Amino acid sequence: MSESRLADRTGGSGARHKGLMAALLPVAGLFFVFLLLLILIAAFVPENVEHYLALKNIKTILKQAVIVGIGALAMTMIIVSGGIDLSAGSLVALAAVVCAHTVNWCDGDVFYLGFIPVPVLAAIAVGAFAGLLNGAVSARLGIAPFIVTLGMMMIARGLAEGLANEEIVRTPDNVLKTLMMRNPEPGWLIFSYGVWINILLLAGMMVLMRYTVFGRYIYALGANEQAARYSGINVTVNRVLIFTIAGAMFGLAGVMSYADIGDGDPTTAIALELDIIAAVVIGGASLAGGRGTPAGSMIGALIISVLYNGCVMLRVDDWVQKVLIGSIIIAAVWIDGIRNRRTP
Repeated sequence: MSESRLADRTGGSGARHKGLMAALLPVAGLFFVFLLLLILIAAFVPENVEHYLALKNIKTILKQAVIVGIGALAMTMIIVSGGIDLSAGSLVALAAVVCAHTVNWCDGDVFYLGFIPVPVLAAIAVGAFAGLLNGAVSARLGIAPFIVTLGMMMIARGLAEGLANEEIVRTPDNVLKTLMMRNPEPGWLIFSYGVWINILLLAGMMVLMRYTVFGRYIYALGANEQAARYSGINVTVNRVLIFTIAGAMFGLAGVMSYADIGDGDPTTAIALELDIIAAVVIGGASLAGGRGTPAGSMIGALIISVLYNGCVMLRVDDWVQKVLIGSIIIAAVWIDGIRNRRTP
């Protein structure tokens, strides 16, 4: 065997090994966090150990990860492509209010367009339009996504409060309120409808980013936008498309927020974008762009959910939880910086 072929095979094996390690690291992190919290609960609040390990609590953890998980899948595309979206939480709140209003406009009945409820379509459409604006303004005017989405964060939150007249939009019982029930009907589903929707979205996003031309464009934009442009990739169109798809997914997360609360709350999801970004970074994505996977981001969302749940079991104050999550974000970005400096 020639030296060049041997080098190619060795290099390919090494790349696969690194890819496998990168994929397994978030999984190891999830198990580590779960076991660490178990040890702490056993040491300080032993009466909660049984509750922590109960199937009911596992179902709660998965349900609580749905909104962050959907947002993290959307944010993965944006961050891998070299962008950021600070408007995620506000778009979730706006979509939840729009969903609630649409239910009321239908007199409490949920009408369907095809097999999708009209309130769901309305929420997704609002999110997609906001994402379209984010992408178009940023790409066409050359304004950093950080600035554009910071502005959209305020706009969307203001619109949510205005549409709701600065109060919660109450709605009658309807089928959408069952999406986030911990114990769904029929019982053989085991987990809530939201969890299964999240799983389907994860599968779709994995296919999109790994096996499609558009997915390769996402990674190319994050790795080197100038090189991508010289390669014939339409940077503007693809950036607009990325933000539009992500906005639609934030809109769907808003539907889940509505289902979870049971009404449209314009004050919900404040600082949710921080949990979403933390999940993506914890899952192995680089804020510099070019690296990250949907599966890693979903595991990151589960880690965030386990942390919150464990803190409740430990009877930790809410402000301590915020300090903990903020510290984790800083640590994850620091580790990512070290990893980027070591990468040739």
